[in-house]
Amino acid sequence: MDSKNLQAKTVAVIGMGLIGGSLSLRLRELGIAKHILGVDTDASHARKALELGLADEMLDLETAVGKPVDSAVRLLPVLLDRAEGRIVVDLGSTKADIAVAAAGHPQRGRFVASHPMWGTEYSGPDAAVHGAFRDKVVILCNLQDSDPDAAEWTRDVFSAIGMRVIEMDAVSHDIHAAYVSHISHITSFALANTVLAKEREDEAIFGLASAGFESTVRLAKSNPDMWLPILRQNRDNVLDVLNEHITQLRHFKSCLEKENWEYLRELMHDANRIRRILG
Repeated sequence: MDSKNLQAKTVAVIGMGLIGGSLSLRLRELGIAKHILGVDTDASHARKALELGLADEMLDLETAVGKPVDSAVRLLPVLLDRAEGRIVVDLGSTKADIAVAAAGHPQRGRFVASHPMWGTEYSGPDAAVHGAFRDKVVILCNLQDSDPDAAEWTRDVFSAIGMRVIEMDAVSHDIHAAYVSHISHITSFALANTVLAKEREDEAIFGLASAGFESTVRLAKSNPDMWLPILRQNRDNVLDVLNEHITQLRHFKSCLEKENWEYLRELMHDANRIRRILG
């Protein structure tokens, strides 16, 4: 999709952190947004977003939507109340709860649920990245409930910034996200805590940590304030995958305890099948 085919619009981005800030940069770079209104409840983030050129002006949340809210699920109905002639797109990591929040609203058609599958372990306006999202996947959920023009514009924008669009229902999205994203963060947090509990010398960790260790615990640097709501909203699916993960860890533990080296090799060999998917 050529971004020139998209009419430049005034775009409001709520949350000027890694995802919102990076999206603002891409929309500006490609000329899709002619004017960017930024919204952030953190005053320091608001100032930084202006300083970095992520937004043309910043509004506080109450001014922007007319009442205080503290989550995307609570915010969505408020935005839809004012959505006449506008398109509302969320970028959150869970979709089932927000789909329920939108259901039955008179302006439901103006909403498009999306999840760009891109991110880093950093947060805040300083984390915004030029050229973000390119060659990554974005999932659009429950498009049958969105107005055709809203769905088309959202699909075209994500295509224009270089993403591959996949359509899925919200419930399926949350199941798959638990397996390919959310469990990775829990594992990284847990491994970091394991090493910090057993290795008391910071210098030893710093000096001996290999590239493999660094890549595995990279996600442990992620913002807890962002990930707590994600894990809470997707609790049941995360518990399901976490139980399976614990089962797999027990297989490895049992092999070591019983010195069952052949089965241990088989477990690792089975894991190698992931190469067929990830290369």
